[in-house]
Amino acid sequence: MSTSAESGPGATRPTSTGSGTYGFARSFISARTEGVLLVLFTACSWGLTWPQTKYLFGLLPPFSARAVCGILGCLVAFAVALVRRERVAPPADQWVRLLVYAMLNYGLFIVLTTGSLVWLKASEAVTITYTLPVWASLLAWPMLGERPTPAKLVALVLALAGVALLVGADNAEATWEKLPAALMALAAAVLFGLATVLAKKHPLRLPPATAVAWQAAFGMIPLLALAATETRDWGRMTLPGWGAVAYISTLPMTVAYLAWFRALRLVPASMAATTVLVSPVVGVIGSSLLLGETFSPRQIAGLVLTLSGVALAARG
Repeated sequence: MSTSAESGPGATRPTSTGSGTYGFARSFISARTEGVLLVLFTACSWGLTWPQTKYLFGLLPPFSARAVCGILGCLVAFAVALVRRERVAPPADQWVRLLVYAMLNYGLFIVLTTGSLVWLKASEAVTITYTLPVWASLLAWPMLGERPTPAKLVALVLALAGVALLVGADNAEATWEKLPAALMALAAAVLFGLATVLAKKHPLRLPPATAVAWQAAFGMIPLLALAATETRDWGRMTLPGWGAVAYISTLPMTVAYLAWFRALRLVPASMAATTVLVSPVVGVIGSSLLLGETFSPRQIAGLVLTLSGVALAARG
């Protein structure tokens, strides 16, 4: 969920020419087409995570559900790094930066989005969280000297108006109940945007799978601490529940990130950032199909406004 070639979640500097795994595919399709397909794969993988995570919350306490997926995802990422023969040990001067990015991209991000998913529909949570390109573009002004264009300011207004419609309910009491959850989703988006800008300014000098693995490992620290306060009943887990765990811990947490890093080397960052907006759309559709979530006309208008603002920010 990032917005530039070296500004993604814990973005890494390229460490290979891209041969090997992707060489076979490149012999049949152009680099640009490959990049677009990889972004679409990433967006769909991330989008489907939200309704499946919401489903898991009905089987396990929320932080426990996220923790089990995170631990398995971390192990998968380290396994992929070893298979790819990446150097797993980070350079000594990267540990502090790695810890900061891990907290922003994984630890705090997952804690906040977990809180938002408890009280919001999965479709609402994914849409609000995907305002992150708006915040990244605004944070780039003081941190990178990239002055926001009028289009980005309009994007901010559209996105916030859409969020307001999503949070607004038929009665004031329900609106106030949803407000803290919406603020958590917004905070997660801001922190991810901050990580995006920081990584653009100071990229991690790590191979892709290794960067994902270590960030997932450090990011599990606050999640495990919160999960330790919960009481779990593993007997409630169903076969579809374990299927959701298997999906979340492999595709979105590891494979999709590798596809994303690869795509950012093949297509312009603006194209990648705009194309990844398929993710909240997939999340909304998936929430309707998998969870039976329905939408009022006001919520539909909120979805459209928010996604329009994010698209404008990404293209800007």
